[in-house]
Amino acid sequence: MKIAIAGSGALGCGFGYQLQKNGQDVTLLDYWEDHIQAIKDKGLTVSVNGTEGNQQMKVCKPEEADGEMDIIFVFTKAMGLKAMMKSIAHLIGPDTKIVCLLNGLGHHETLQAFVDKRNIIMGTTVWTAGIEAPGVTRLNGQGPVELQNSHPEEKQAALDIVDMLKESGLYGVYSENVTYTTWRKACVNGTMNALCALLDTTIDKVFASSTIESMLRGIVSEFAAVAELQDGIAIDVDEMIIYLNDVAKQVGEHYPSMHQDLANKRPTEIDFLNGAVAEASRKLGLYAPNCQKITDLIHAKEDILGINR
Repeated sequence: MKIAIAGSGALGCGFGYQLQKNGQDVTLLDYWEDHIQAIKDKGLTVSVNGTEGNQQMKVCKPEEADGEMDIIFVFTKAMGLKAMMKSIAHLIGPDTKIVCLLNGLGHHETLQAFVDKRNIIMGTTVWTAGIEAPGVTRLNGQGPVELQNSHPEEKQAALDIVDMLKESGLYGVYSENVTYTTWRKACVNGTMNALCALLDTTIDKVFASSTIESMLRGIVSEFAAVAELQDGIAIDVDEMIIYLNDVAKQVGEHYPSMHQDLANKRPTEIDFLNGAVAEASRKLGLYAPNCQKITDLIHAKEDILGINR
C-alpha cells in the first residue's frame, strides 16, 4: 500500500514507523523543517513501549509529495485539518481512503468538503506519543485503534485497514459505532488533556487528586448531554468515569498533548473538545459551566504565553 501520514508529529511518526516496518510504502508529511531534516539525515528514531529502533523514511512537506496515495492517515491538530486537506488534494485519487484519527469533534463534516463520503474512514486511538527531539519520538500503549467506514458500502475497505494495523502492531479493531467511540475519546481528552494542561502535571497526579471524582463527573455529564441531543449517543456517566480511571492507570506518567502544546507555546485543541461542548450546549438551550470555564482558562493560558490562535 502507498500510504501518506498527513501530520507527522509524535503520533503520526509512530504510526508511520510501525506501518513501514510491516512493509508498507510510507511517506511522512509535515511542516517542521528541523524535524524533516533530522529524519532525512539520520532516519526516524522511535521508541515503542520502551523498545527503540531507527529506520530511513521518506519525508517532506505536503506540497512536495507526489503520486496518488492508497491511504492517507490524518494526524494534524484539529484546527489544522482544513488547511492540511487543501495541501494534500493532489495526493487524493478517486479511491484514496482518508483515515481520520484526530482528537476532537466535528471532523467528519470538515472532511466531506474535500472527499467523497465513501472514502472517509473515521477512527480513534488511545495510543500516546511524544517528541523527544527532531526525528526522535516515542509511542506508548496497547489500546485499540477503532475504525468504521462512513459509507455503508465501504466496510471491506475499513476491515482491510484494520487488518493492516493489526499486522503492524497497532491493534486495529472494527467499530460498529465509531460516533460513540469518538465521543468517548473526546471525554478522555476533555478531562485528562484539559486538566493536565491547567494543573501542569501528569495524568497519574491529576487522577490521584482529592477532587478528581467531582471534576470528572462535572465534565463528563456535560459531554453526555450534548452527545445525546446532538448525535443520539447515550453515554453512561458512571461507566465513563470507570473507563477514564482505567485509561489513566495505563498511561499515568504521561503529559498529554494539550500540556505538550502549552509547554511548546503552540495553540491547543480546546475549541474542538470542551469548547465544542460549551458552544453546542448554548445552541441546544443547555448550560455547560465546567466546559466553558475550562475553555476560558486554557485560552487565558494561551494568551499569557503569547500563543496566537
